[in-house]
Amino acid sequence: MTTPAVSVLMTSYNREDYIAESIESVLGQTYTDFELIVCDDASRDRTVEIAQCYARRDTRIRVIVNDRNLGDYPNRNHAARFVRGQYMKFHDSDDVMYPHCLELMVSALDAEPRADFALSAHRAWSGGASPMLLTPSLAYEREFLGTGLFHLGPASALFRSAFFHDRGGFGLAGAASDYLFWLRACARVNVVLVQTDLFYYRVHDGQELSSPVSALDYARSKAQTWAMLNSDECPLAGARLEQAKRNFVFTIVRDAYYHARRSRYREAVAVLREAAIGPSGWIHYLRRPSRTTTAGTPAPGR
Repeated sequence: MTTPAVSVLMTSYNREDYIAESIESVLGQTYTDFELIVCDDASRDRTVEIAQCYARRDTRIRVIVNDRNLGDYPNRNHAARFVRGQYMKFHDSDDVMYPHCLELMVSALDAEPRADFALSAHRAWSGGASPMLLTPSLAYEREFLGTGLFHLGPASALFRSAFFHDRGGFGLAGAASDYLFWLRACARVNVVLVQTDLFYYRVHDGQELSSPVSALDYARSKAQTWAMLNSDECPLAGARLEQAKRNFVFTIVRDAYYHARRSRYREAVAVLREAAIGPSGWIHYLRRPSRTTTAGTPAPGR
C-alpha cells in the first residue's frame, strides 16, 4: 500500500447534517496525495453510516468508530495514532475545506524546513505577506503584542506528523487544549504562517465552544499562560516581556467584563480567580494595553 503524503484527520460526533459536505470538500482537493481518516466518537445518529458510504466509494477513506465516547481532544489524539502520512491535518466534520487548502499548506511547509507546522486563519495576517516564518520570539510578539495567534483551532494547522507525536499530542484541558498547545509549542519551535481563508469554519449551536464549560476551560488556561510569561521558557525579554504581561493582564479584566455584561457572573469570577496573578501582579501590570499590527512580523528578507 502506497504511503500518502498527508493524513487528513476528521473527528466526528453526531454530525449527520454536515459530515457529507465536509468529506466531499476533502475529496475535492487539488492536492490528491492524501488519506482521510474519519474517527467517530460513538455517534448516536447517521454520522458513521454516511462516512462508511463514502469509504466504500473511495479507498483513500478509512472510518474508525470508537467503542465509547472519548471527548473532543482525546479523540483527536486517538485519531493521530492512525496517521501514515509525513504531514497531518485536522479537519472538523462540520467545516468545509476549500479546494486549494492542502496544496498551499503542503507547498509552504515543504519550502520551509525550519518550521515544524504551518498555520492558516480566517482573516489576513497583519504586518506582511505570507508565507512568513515566525521564530518563538516572533510568535509570542504576535500573540501578546500584536493581533493574536494562539486563538486558532486545530483545523488551522498542518503538522509534520513526527513533531506532533514527539510533542505527545494535545494536552487535555478541555476547550483550551489547542490554545495551550500553541502556547507551549511556539515557545520552542518555528511556525510558518501561510495564506489565510483556506477553509470555512462553521458556527452553530451544537459546538462545544458555545458551552459554559468551555468558558471555564479557557479561564483555567490563563494561569498556565501567566506562568509561561514568568518562566525561563518564555522567548520574550526586557521591555517586550513587560508590555506582554501588561497586555495579558488587561485581557483578563476585559474577558471578565465581557462575561459580567452578559450576566455570566460565575464565568466572570472564574476568569479573575483562575488567572492566579496575585495582588502584586495586578498592581504592577494592570495598565492600558499597547498592541501594533506589525508585532510578530519578520524583518524584510528573513
